Amino acid sequence: MAVVEAIRHKAPRGAASAEALDRAKNLGLGALRPGFDLSPRPGPKTPPIRLSDLLRDGILQLHDLPAAARATAGLPDCKLETLIARRLGAPEPLYRLLARETGFGLADLSEPADVRLIDRLGALTCLTTGLLPWRQVGETTMVVAASPEAFAQNRQLLTQTFGRVLPALAPAARIEARIRAARGPELARRAETRVAENLSCRSFPKLFSGPEARVILALAALTCLLVPALLAALTVIAMVSLIASTGLKLAAFTASLTAPPTADPAPLVVSGPLPTVSIIVALYREAAIAPRLIRRLGKLDYPKDLLDIVLVVEEDDTLTRAALHKAALPPWMRVVVAPEGRVKTKPRALNFALDFCRGSIIGVYDAEDAPEPDQITRVASTFATADPRVACLQGALDFYNPGTNWLARCFTLEYGSWFRAMLPGLERLGLPIPLGGTTLFFRRAALERLGGWDAWNVTEDADLGLRLVRDGYYTAILLSTTFEEANCRPLPWVKQRSRWVKGYMMTYLTHMRRPLALWRDLGPWKFAGMQVLYLGSILQGLLAPVLWTWWLLSLGLPHPVGSWLSPTLVHSGVAMFFLAEFANFALGLLGLKRSGHKINPLWLLTLPAYFPLQSLAAWKALWEVLHLPFYWDKTSHGLFDDGN
Repeated sequence: MAVVEAIRHKAPRGAASAEALDRAKNLGLGALRPGFDLSPRPGPKTPPIRLSDLLRDGILQLHDLPAAARATAGLPDCKLETLIARRLGAPEPLYRLLARETGFGLADLSEPADVRLIDRLGALTCLTTGLLPWRQVGETTMVVAASPEAFAQNRQLLTQTFGRVLPALAPAARIEARIRAARGPELARRAETRVAENLSCRSFPKLFSGPEARVILALAALTCLLVPALLAALTVIAMVSLIASTGLKLAAFTASLTAPPTADPAPLVVSGPLPTVSIIVALYREAAIAPRLIRRLGKLDYPKDLLDIVLVVEEDDTLTRAALHKAALPPWMRVVVAPEGRVKTKPRALNFALDFCRGSIIGVYDAEDAPEPDQITRVASTFATADPRVACLQGALDFYNPGTNWLARCFTLEYGSWFRAMLPGLERLGLPIPLGGTTLFFRRAALERLGGWDAWNVTEDADLGLRLVRDGYYTAILLSTTFEEANCRPLPWVKQRSRWVKGYMMTYLTHMRRPLALWRDLGPWKFAGMQVLYLGSILQGLLAPVLWTWWLLSLGLPHPVGSWLSPTLVHSGVAMFFLAEFANFALGLLGLKRSGHKINPLWLLTLPAYFPLQSLAAWKALWEVLHLPFYWDKTSHGLFDDGN
């Protein structure tokens, strides 16, 4: 306890005994200067550090030089803190040089941190400031940071919380690992409850806990078919929904014709320094595709020293973690392990990883994604010139395996219709945009203000798109494409689509708890658009079988409510069906043209045979809403991967 004795006897600053320093070194600190203040002091006189010296000593490699020169603004000597912050060069030698320059000690962090000290500062504060209260010796607290600036920026916080502080340095990855090891469960609980309860579906009731849900749904469907009054009421609801959805599609198609082309010829310019961009990729049981993901993200042409790829993996997913460990990740990629929690969903993993991100822009990719190389540059350029209220950019999604089979072609046509025609039209109409689950980019401040993603919603993207609008933000369409794998096996397709529809159901019910508040937040126009987008798509899936029965009337066959309908009404209904198919065909044709796929447009005529799968998925989704609201039906990837 010599360190404590030196302080108790009020030894002058900078006059701690050699025994005291030895005691500190035994606790894992090396090269400590004698002093307890937070101001870095210059170490022994050393020649100026130059990039050429770092290259000669093997600390920097040739491929690091362009980024290092840019980071140091072309000066003859360089700032080590900048190289470390941008993950340039070998970290261990850089930290030894930094310790020599500043006089701070080095901490190896081989032992766990004192949880009580972390709690005094707060685990989240530790992550956001990059500070790790590690050990306490008497009245002195040893605090570790990745840079001297962290101490200077948080001097008042540290002295108010701990009093005397002994500073030391360690790589940021080790600091984050120690914080996660000490308080991972606490951060996981935060990830589950970031969104305010009144806007989250975590209190969504599970109405049935056994197979009775299926029996009740089957009886309800049978009753509707056998009782003419109920069938007639459902027919009216289905027809009103079809008219509203078709009208919105035609309006979006018309508005989309004036949208900008999918290839932006304008130069990509960002005024001022480029921002650091963090990309979160949530992985679960993706051991086979992980190496391909790393290779694809490596093709991004954004400066790697400003790119922060966070691969978040569930704690029990040992196979994916082992695959990533073998893959030899580049320094701009890192793994964050999400501890076990009450739910295991993608949005929970995204929320957990968000606290570990370093960028001012946060992006989301999926495991099978292959983004265009200039995509992140376009993101930075678009945000730099966009209105500050534009908090989110949604890129286009497309498939790299459209020729696998008929289902893959239909899925590709549907995606082209949605991302290249419908969404640009919704943007022009000023309506809420239901986000896709990937190729999303957010201003970090806005994302954190909203509480991130709802960890309990299985379609967290559509929910977040609605919450953005409610808080006064906008989503813009990004003129860039990410390619992924089309899910083109019938049963997995239905499972994936049922998860999406279930999320729509839960999102709609959650936000409609207080319809007047939603009306005030959105305004009449957006409120009406939300009803058509969310409720309309749900009803179209569930009630499609009711509308299919109309073909009995058109063929002159008996129908339970046929005697209630005049021939004029029947003919009007059939005409409405053809108009709806025309709207689908028009959107599909525009999307196909803009995507550039060499798919014969005649495949669009087969989409009526594709859409019944949507109805099957909707009924499966309804059962899960009642029985398994938070169950995440995992989609397998890499089965039809082109390997590029």
